[in-house]
Amino acid sequence: MMPHTADVVIIGGGVIGSSIAYALAVRRIPVLLLEKRGICSATSCSCEGFVFLQSKKPGVHLRMALESARRFKSLEDELETGIEYVNCGGMVAIESREEFEAMSVFAEQQLNIGLDVRLLDGQSARTIEPELSERIAGATYSPQDSQVNPMLLTYAFIDKARKLGAQVCTETAVTAIGVQNGAVESVITSRGVIQTRVVINAAGPFAPEIGRMAGLAIPITPRRGQLIVTEAAPPLLKSVILSAAYIAAKFNPDCARWAGEGISVEQTASGNLVIGSTREFVGYDTAVTAQGIKAVSRRIVSLIPRLAGLNIIRTFAGLRPYTPDGLPILGAVEGVEGFIMAAGHEGDGIALSPVTGDLIAQLVDKGRTDISLDDFGLERFNA
Repeated sequence: MMPHTADVVIIGGGVIGSSIAYALAVRRIPVLLLEKRGICSATSCSCEGFVFLQSKKPGVHLRMALESARRFKSLEDELETGIEYVNCGGMVAIESREEFEAMSVFAEQQLNIGLDVRLLDGQSARTIEPELSERIAGATYSPQDSQVNPMLLTYAFIDKARKLGAQVCTETAVTAIGVQNGAVESVITSRGVIQTRVVINAAGPFAPEIGRMAGLAIPITPRRGQLIVTEAAPPLLKSVILSAAYIAAKFNPDCARWAGEGISVEQTASGNLVIGSTREFVGYDTAVTAQGIKAVSRRIVSLIPRLAGLNIIRTFAGLRPYTPDGLPILGAVEGVEGFIMAAGHEGDGIALSPVTGDLIAQLVDKGRTDISLDDFGLERFNA
């Protein structure tokens, strides 16, 4: 039975909403999570499992990621279940002299923030990852990058949250948010009305729809990523790998046109390889296209030729919640008291989930956070 009152209502049952529910439950703050379908039924079940630090902007974005990476090391013990976390290291493959020069500056800035990252020439990169193409110009490498199973992670957060007292209602669509005198007072759902003073919008690419219910314009756009899963193979890769073009396309959509589709690849605990991805603005269309899969296949074989011999067993697509500056939208919203944002992570949701959950819980509990959320506020888009 769905309750009629709640101290805190979270909207969205992906990895971010589930992490926040867990962090609030740890603090013994009564929380109700609402999900219009099932837990981990959208973005969090259609993505890679990267805990990748090298793709984060130098500054508070990277500092937050470093803190999140630290938390991952003890997360399996905290959640009391396996999430296939492996501190495997990560590599950014560089395919041109122009990319090499850009990544050398990027890596130096990250090093100054505290990331253990080094710039390698092509030969040194192939010493770590022998399957890389002979044509690569070089790579950056960090031993701090890791991987995790995103679905296991999401379910682990929500299962532990439930054990600690969090309430979860799936198949429950939010249809309106009651705002009175500039403050949240209720959430109206397909199953009834919930009286609350705090709403956390963790709806990922659907966050703008929730925002409009409170009179807010939220600049999050769904960005489709098409991915490939191969048959299981003997160990081929030691690291999780991105191309430099992937990072360029993340922070500047125009780069996707001149840099081509960036690429990502990881080998999972089962031996299957997950390869991505396109970065397309096609609304909420999650269809897989022949053009998209061909583009991903062509790019990965160019980067790692040996993968040409593997069979594809599955393809899928997911929606990433893109923001204009590549950073998530986090924190209390001006003008609507009790409305808190926790969305817009795009490809960083898995990596930043532990720290995002804890920071939003701190905000609810104490009204302040250990890491400032000023750079992530919704109001930055109004400046």
